[in-house]
Order: sequence, then C-alpha cells, then structure tokens
Amino acid sequence: MPLKEKYQKVRYFSVEMCNPLEIEDYIAQSAFFASPPKWNLAHTTWFFEEMILKKFFENYKEFNTQYNYLFNSYYNTLGERINREQRGSLSRPTVKEVFEYRSYVDDHMIKLMESELVSPEVLDLIVLGINHEQQHQELFFTDLKYNFSKNTLYPAYSQKALVESENEVEPGFIKIDAGLYYVGYNGNGFHFDNEKNAHKVFLESYEISKTLVTNSDFIEFINDGGYERYEFWHDDALAWKESIGLAQPLYWKKNEGKWMQYTLAGLRQVNPKDLLAHVSYYEASAFANWKGMRLPTEFEWEVAADQLHWGKRWEFTESAYLPYPGYEKAAGAVGEYNGKFMVNQKVLRGASVVTPEGHSRKTYRNFFHPNMAWQYTGIRLVKK
Repeated sequence: MPLKEKYQKVRYFSVEMCNPLEIEDYIAQSAFFASPPKWNLAHTTWFFEEMILKKFFENYKEFNTQYNYLFNSYYNTLGERINREQRGSLSRPTVKEVFEYRSYVDDHMIKLMESELVSPEVLDLIVLGINHEQQHQELFFTDLKYNFSKNTLYPAYSQKALVESENEVEPGFIKIDAGLYYVGYNGNGFHFDNEKNAHKVFLESYEISKTLVTNSDFIEFINDGGYERYEFWHDDALAWKESIGLAQPLYWKKNEGKWMQYTLAGLRQVNPKDLLAHVSYYEASAFANWKGMRLPTEFEWEVAADQLHWGKRWEFTESAYLPYPGYEKAAGAVGEYNGKFMVNQKVLRGASVVTPEGHSRKTYRNFFHPNMAWQYTGIRLVKK
C-alpha cells in the first residue's frame, strides 16, 4: 500500500473509532495511565507536527504554539508538558478544535508526501508516526474501557464485548528442542528499535501450551484460594495485592453468586469458555505457580510463535524488558521512544483483540509494569 494511502487509512480509523462516543466521553480520565480519547487524538497529531512538519515542511506555521505543552507525552527533549494525570482536566481545546487540528496537520502531511523533496529520513519518521498512531488506537479501546468501567451505569461502547470466544484451539503442548536460535527482527520492513539486534540465544528444551488460559481455568484458581495463598506470589506482588485488596481480575465482580465482568458492551456474566483477559504479570505468575508451571521467556515464546495461535491477548513473559546486544538509542526525541523504559518492566509478546490490523509481528516487544492489567493481557503456560 502506498505510504500516503496508509497514512490516510490509519488517520481515518482513529476518527472512525470515535463515532459511538458522546461529547462527554472525550475527556474522561479515571487513572493516570488511561488517557482520554480527545488527548489521544491530539497527541498522535502532535507527533506528526512536532517530529516532521516543524522540521521538514518549509515555512510551516504551528496550529497552536501552546499544544506542545498540552500534547507532548514523555519527550523531555521537546520541553515541559502537562502532568499525565491531568490530561482529563483539559476542557479546552474543544473536541471540535482537536478535529480541526487533525485536519490542518493532515493537509500539510499530504502536501509533504506529495512533494518530490521527501528524504528517506522523513519517510522513516512518517512510518514511525503511523505505527505510533496504531499503538494509540489500541490504547483508545483499553483506556476507554477503564474509564467507562468506573461509571456504575456501565456504559456500552458497542454491541461487541471484545472478550468473546474464538474457534477453540486443540489443547496440548508443543515441544521445542534445546539448541541455538536466532531471535529479534531481521528484515527490511518496519520494526521498533527495541526489536534489534537479531542475535542467537541458547534455549533448553521446553514444552509450551498451545492454548491460552480461559476464564474457567482462572475461576478454579480463585475457588482454590489462589489470591489468598501467599506461596504462589512474589513478595512484591503480595504487598501490592494487599494494598489494593485485590481478589479477582480487573473488571470482575460477584453479583448474587455469579461472576460478572465489565466489557465494552456493558456488564455481562463471565463466560467460562472465553479467554482470560486483564490480568497483571503478578497474577499470571501466581496462577502459573498454582498450576505447577511457569510463564515462557520472551525468547521461548518467539521461537515457538510460528506453531502457536496468538494475537487475541498480550502474553506476559518471564523476561525483563532489557536492551538486546548492540542496542543503541537514536539521537534526539526519537531515542526516547523505547530505550528509557528498559527498567522495572516485563515483556509481553503477541497482540490483542484490539491491536490494529497489520500492527503485529512475532518480534514485537510490548512492555508494562508487572502490576498493570488494563491491556488485553492473558496467560500462556510452560511446563517446568
């Protein structure tokens, strides 16, 4: 697909996702990590303006010079910014003005792409911006779900809950022999810098599950006192769990003896056959211990990926988020994209039911803190 067409398709989809929203929905923010839709719409637009247009479009005039402070996410190179937890306090600019901002930037981006003066550096930045926007399209769903879940009316975004069962995968385990394997991205297509450099790793033989953990599996864990039995939990996890009184997955609640869960289609009864979603690494690790198994490392997951059915849930691994051999951060703001987060986080592999089409690959390294569960995260087990 030509770059201009891909740009337009991705940008249009961000707008299309907002069609079911009411105007009040655009600014709700119930936690520091769950940005409002209006902020996401503006931030992805700011990325193209700040990273590309201001540097490479001759005589470009900013839409609003104050937007850099409002819509910069975490780029220290680019100056001061509003605190993350205050994004929902921005009643202005209005939603109408944010859409005008998007149109203004899109018009200039199209003119730039139609120019004969587009350098390879600019083309690379445009592709990065497109992938950046796709990341925020996934965040649109997960952030909106979290924000909606705090409303006791349990509003529905659509008729699709996005936790529904898929075609069942044959149960069992895949055995991978011990040996040296290449991991990491090794090709000519787009990839994030944290996927390089491709390198060899030695793996002992292991057996990895073909299937992900279901709600039924996890209910057994709960009924067996899994949340109360300290022997399954990391010490840090116990302190966190007890500090918030955690006793079930995010979005679950007991109602008249039945497990209910909040979904993007509203509150509904938990379907035992559905794939488990919205658990933290801490919970995934405790469940694996309870089963007498463990989570895969990110390299075990990648080596087995071609034989697995993956893509409905982000899968926590036992791997810390660290740089690959030879990794170097790029200069400037782009270098802040991934590298500075390589501490105190766990790697997740795969994709989720809300990952945009064409935005997944087996070398993709997602990463979150071990207590976070608002993404569509699930569990895959490995035999000890």
